[in-house]
Amino acid sequence: MAFDPLQERGIPLDDQLRHWNELNVTPIDPDHTDPYTRSRIITMNGIETEAIFFSHQLARHCPDTGIRQQLARVRYIEAQQQKAVNWLLPGLSSVLETTIAYEQAAVDLTAWAARMEPDEYLKQAYQFGLLEHLDHLYRYANLYELIEHRATEKIVGRVTEVMPGRPTHLQHRDPVDNVREPYDRRKTEPLSRLHALTVMAVEQQIMNFSMTAGPMCLEPAARRLYQEIGLVEEGHLTHYESLADAGESWWERLLNHEYNECYLYYSFLETESEARVKGLWELHLNMELEHLRLAAELFRRFDGRDPDQVLAQACPPPMTFEPNKGYLRDLLATQADRTTLGTGYVLEEHERFRRMRQALAGGERPPSERVIEDNRAVSGRDYRLETETPYPAGVSGGPQGR
Repeated sequence: MAFDPLQERGIPLDDQLRHWNELNVTPIDPDHTDPYTRSRIITMNGIETEAIFFSHQLARHCPDTGIRQQLARVRYIEAQQQKAVNWLLPGLSSVLETTIAYEQAAVDLTAWAARMEPDEYLKQAYQFGLLEHLDHLYRYANLYELIEHRATEKIVGRVTEVMPGRPTHLQHRDPVDNVREPYDRRKTEPLSRLHALTVMAVEQQIMNFSMTAGPMCLEPAARRLYQEIGLVEEGHLTHYESLADAGESWWERLLNHEYNECYLYYSFLETESEARVKGLWELHLNMELEHLRLAAELFRRFDGRDPDQVLAQACPPPMTFEPNKGYLRDLLATQADRTTLGTGYVLEEHERFRRMRQALAGGERPPSERVIEDNRAVSGRDYRLETETPYPAGVSGGPQGR
């Protein structure tokens, strides 16, 4: 029977407060943990961070003191959840190793959203951003070999390939061309709302991490590369956040946030391989069920609708992290040359694109190209990790679909 978060009872809010010793969890072992466990941690850190940011914004626009107090209580629990999740990441990993893990999570999460997305326009948006994250992973992998003299396979395993995507220096578009058309809240599938919110939240977390991590680096090549990719990430967040219908009420958006948290914790509970981490997913799911119930009450009160009019009747199939190698290679073969123009996609480089690139580079080699050249000079080649190319089950274009 399908899991329906609206029909489940969670932990009462009064019982959710945890002692800080419970939040100071033992981190995962980066050398003996499934890379996708780390991807799930990174994803939920982004989801919880977005939940906190959104709640603060809602509180700033809410005149009712009682509701702001309720939001504050739930938000504090969300902040505790974020700490417990984020503290699973190992402190012994370098900033660059964590960056590479972030990019791996972005690649395979966005690939999954693109594969499962029912709306063709939204699917294209995910496919477009996916090829750019693939290239970021490739650039950071070469930086890692250049300055730490290690192979990225140590971090990503062999589940995610490292290869050039759409070149990073071609990702600097006029900001107006990063804005997409939103989905229509009156017609869109509930799954599309979840995809848009999830990918946006993870992208926001990557952008925030880039803004913080860059100045922590000593090496000039690293500082330059973080700065360049960080600017691209700002454009990516514009790209993804514009997909949501701004006509959704605050209460509808709160409902979507809480439902999405339930969906993702449920998904990761179903797919997690590490028992200790799985236990945290289960605990947080039971907390989020109560947060969803409270959000549903506010939605009924202020929007005058039943949550079933907005949400799926039951959770979609679990979101899974899995290899997307064949899918990515197909996209590289057919879409790597695309750019954006207005809210659409084109193959031709246009004048706004050329002006933006000239203003940024001024004729100099961009950091993302220089890091490849520098690593080739030291290592004799650029770093890539290409393995066998299995297709995820059911993906058209794979061997079973030919």
